[in-house]
Amino acid sequence: MKIKEIPINERPREKLIKKGADSLSSSELLAIILGEGVKNVNANELAFELLKEVRSMKNFTNLTYQELTKIKGIGPVKATKILATVELGKRIFLEEEKDNIKLSKARDIYKYAKSFFYGLKQECFYCIYLDSKKKLLSSKLLFKGTMTKSTVHPREIFKEAYKVNASYIICLHNHPSGSVNPSPKDIEFTNYLIELGRIHGVLIYDHLIISEHKYFSFLENNLLD
Repeated sequence: MKIKEIPINERPREKLIKKGADSLSSSELLAIILGEGVKNVNANELAFELLKEVRSMKNFTNLTYQELTKIKGIGPVKATKILATVELGKRIFLEEEKDNIKLSKARDIYKYAKSFFYGLKQECFYCIYLDSKKKLLSSKLLFKGTMTKSTVHPREIFKEAYKVNASYIICLHNHPSGSVNPSPKDIEFTNYLIELGRIHGVLIYDHLIISEHKYFSFLENNLLD
């Protein structure tokens, strides 16, 4: 069925205007973002096929431009629209009144940060920066790849701390295997950062290894000497 053959009130744009965005299915929302279909396939059909290909809405958080443009019907324009929309959604989700976020307990840190790691296929290293009362100042993705002294540069970690005038740093990373048990390298690197933090006057408050459903806290397990 061509888009023109769909009753006006049931077309995604018109339906959103009349009933609100929350009345639309995921494929209808995606059809609006795509804007138009391709030859012999309308935007609704393309959106449905794209969702089938991606398999889960959560998987959109980690799709790359290269992966999207390999999907039939998704060219550069559509791929960049999707990526921009996903990134905007992430930022909206994470944007809260920073004065109201206090991160002194590992469970609260995990709840705040677990969405950073949804769907990731590689190891990523984030830092959360806190003021003297352990209230959130900022959070930042600093590195992707295996966490070693050679790939995670302490100067970048502490440079950001100075920029936001942080008193504490919380380190976060994931293991693509899904395990949250710290490796010997994780422990060695954390101890290295602790020593540097004492020198720089910005303390490492905790280090969490995060998976989708659980976490490991260095602070809770008395591994921050």
